[in-house]
Amino acid sequence: MSEPDRIPDTPILDRQRQLRGYRMNKMAMGLGDPVNREAFKADEPAYLDRFGLSDEEKTAVLTRNWKEMIRLGGNLFFILKITAVDPVRITEIGAHQVDMDHESFLRDRLGKKV
Repeated sequence: MSEPDRIPDTPILDRQRQLRGYRMNKMAMGLGDPVNREAFKADEPAYLDRFGLSDEEKTAVLTRNWKEMIRLGGNLFFILKITAVDPVRITEIGAHQVDMDHESFLRDRLGKKV
């Protein structure tokens, strides 16, 4: 059996990682509701506690460590809901995930002239 396709520097969201990230993804999905966004803005740690996030998951969310959120099972589709509260361009998240500054990411990974 051959190795599954891999994207360099990006954890693959397999079943094990998906199950691991269930609580974090559920929390992030909840941010689609304006009431939950307000609760998140008012007291992020308390909002995260409502979903039973581990200390590791809480730290990743509170510090907006996108790479760590993905490693812990965060599905990019769901965790992007955090940007409804804390606007961040998806290309900035991509740069963060591969430990690059935004300008280098745009130039080197996306072929954009900056």
